[in-house]
Amino acid sequence: MVRAIHLAGIDHPWAHQAAAAEHALDGESVVIATGTASGKSLAYLAPVLSTLLDGSEAPNGRGTTALYLSPTKALAADQRRAVRALSAPLGNKVRPAVYDGDTPFEEREWVRQYANYVLTNPDMLHRGILPSHPRWASFLRALRYVVIDECHTYRGVFGSHVAQVLRRLRRLCARYGSDPVFLLASATAAEPAAAATRLTGLPVHEVADDASPRGELVFALWEPPLTELEGENGAPVRRTATAETADLLTDLTVQGVRSVAFVRSRRGAELISVIAQERLAEVDRSLARRVAAYRGGYLPEERRALERALHSGELLGLAATTALELGIDVSGLDAVLIAGYPGTRASLWQQAGRAGRSGEGALAVLVARDDPLDTYLVHHPEALFRRPVESTVLDPDNPYVLAPHLCAAAAESPLTDGDLPLFGPSAAALLPQLEAAGLLRRRTSGWYWTRRERAADLTDIRGEGGSPVQVVEEGTGRLLGTVDASAAHTTVHEGAVHLHQGRTYLVRHLDLKESVALVEEANPPYSTTARDTTSISVLETDTEVPWGDGRLCYGSVEVTNQVVSFLRRRLITGEVLGETKLDLPPRTLRTRAVWWTVTEDQLDAARVNPEQLGGALHAAEHASIGLLPLFATCDRWDIGGVSVPLHPDTLLPTVFVYDGHPGGAGFAERAFHTARAWLSATREAIASCECDAGCPSCIQSPKCGNGNDPLHKRAAVRLLTELLRGAPTEPTDPAAPTDAPPPQDP
Repeated sequence: MVRAIHLAGIDHPWAHQAAAAEHALDGESVVIATGTASGKSLAYLAPVLSTLLDGSEAPNGRGTTALYLSPTKALAADQRRAVRALSAPLGNKVRPAVYDGDTPFEEREWVRQYANYVLTNPDMLHRGILPSHPRWASFLRALRYVVIDECHTYRGVFGSHVAQVLRRLRRLCARYGSDPVFLLASATAAEPAAAATRLTGLPVHEVADDASPRGELVFALWEPPLTELEGENGAPVRRTATAETADLLTDLTVQGVRSVAFVRSRRGAELISVIAQERLAEVDRSLARRVAAYRGGYLPEERRALERALHSGELLGLAATTALELGIDVSGLDAVLIAGYPGTRASLWQQAGRAGRSGEGALAVLVARDDPLDTYLVHHPEALFRRPVESTVLDPDNPYVLAPHLCAAAAESPLTDGDLPLFGPSAAALLPQLEAAGLLRRRTSGWYWTRRERAADLTDIRGEGGSPVQVVEEGTGRLLGTVDASAAHTTVHEGAVHLHQGRTYLVRHLDLKESVALVEEANPPYSTTARDTTSISVLETDTEVPWGDGRLCYGSVEVTNQVVSFLRRRLITGEVLGETKLDLPPRTLRTRAVWWTVTEDQLDAARVNPEQLGGALHAAEHASIGLLPLFATCDRWDIGGVSVPLHPDTLLPTVFVYDGHPGGAGFAERAFHTARAWLSATREAIASCECDAGCPSCIQSPKCGNGNDPLHKRAAVRLLTELLRGAPTEPTDPAAPTDAPPPQDP
């Protein structure tokens, strides 16, 4: 193995690589949390491949095995390339294979029987490998290492699901007589060892001192210029971040600078590549072929071809969604363009770190969108450069997450009392509820799954829900790609412009029942943007507590979102050309929420007039969502909010904070039981912030559907002060965490 590393051009490992490998070879789980391009892959591949070589002569013909988990298919495919390159001098003793939804069925049996380094994702482990563990018996029996790449992405409810999937894996490994060591790789993160321990359930050592040389990174904050156009209120309109990023990508490509532009949306990635290709064709037709788009929803062969072209240098520029952020190793990348703040500082530095391989200098540019959050950041660099990255928040003990995994574990092998400590302190209390719901049955030897359907199929660990919508060319019947069910209403509605591999299509028909969107190739001079409305209705109030004249409530709600129309916008300027109504069915989410109301007297006492009320409620809603992760182990992307100056169910100004998962996830319940401390911290965070009118540190949200408008910082502080004046001195329930309700019949 040392010889193979020397042949790869590496004379000595960096100190952090050596430290991580030493822990692994000593049988200790370890997380390596160092900067992008710091050689994390070698840190875990050295001990893993060395161990696979040691076991290659085992009498069973297979020897020692290792499992690699990544959050995306692209990263697994990239890792296989890296393993093959590093292990090439070793002959066929290392047999890496990808096992995911793209793996042909005829190859899957070979992977199960012969591969000794299997690369997959948590979804396939949850639904494919663990429920079929008897067919994977020889692999699990010999499992020595589990590699979890980009582990900082496992946060919130998704991270909590992955944590329980890993506990199910550990349980089955123990049944087959193995006890694998976990090796985790993370971007720079706050408290990586604590997060890795919560994820795996094991003590994990931390290696966070980056010893690799870093080239100079020039980081530019770029605000697009004002145009001559005027908005609805007569204010000048800025050039779009999409058009500005396309121009920058064009300029860099002309100069031969290898660049990636990260874009928040799939449509934005396609649009940037189309504009850049058109501009490059005017300079040199051959250059237009050296820029492309990369996003989820492409067919597997399209993704692989793009990844090969990027590695070979055939492509100079790429406009990509975060599918590329998560670790594809692009050697020799010179520049990164980031079209709009990605939502967290961790993601920002992860994307920026893709530039500057091999110690060379590099350029990163954050191109601001025309909204208050991005505008604030480009004018206040300290909010990016002098603040630590966010913590990775997850809660494996969340009963809403744990319950379906106990069912899945029982279906894999009957649950026993000895298994319960593995799943955490909430497991024992949940089993009687699962038994009462008819999901599990108690026998002398343990708890058994009672249903015919597979327990693992009842849980979508990413919470996306629904079958993907297939995008089909109407004239030929050719499948172009897929769109997530949750995004279909906004991206492939009738009349939508759909971009795919630089070609432009118009959606002629969306069949939601069959999950198919029929498109035809066209070349309209505009893009389309869906407009939607969100409303919330109270289904049932479980608990209500007076807060002075106001009320704090907890119960069941229904959140309704409906796409009602779409705008046609000129490609470069973003000028609105017209609006077309749509007749799409509403999408509903039944979940749990906490909400509070205020009365006219309280508004008068807080000196909040009708003109300020909407901004005050909206600001308080944003800030409270931002602070809730301190009180409930959630991620802000797991929760939603609605604020209404006059809600039809309460007949008062009302702020709702709800769980963004069907049936609830326990976060709103925790918010209700810690409301005084939670809302006090919210008020303090807004009041103590040094900004004048609001910023991302207090009332602006990276995921606001209304573009952070309206917001009123000072009125929000006065309103929360008055609300808290009437709050009970004691918490609503000293034992804040409560048992989850019995799981509903699936």
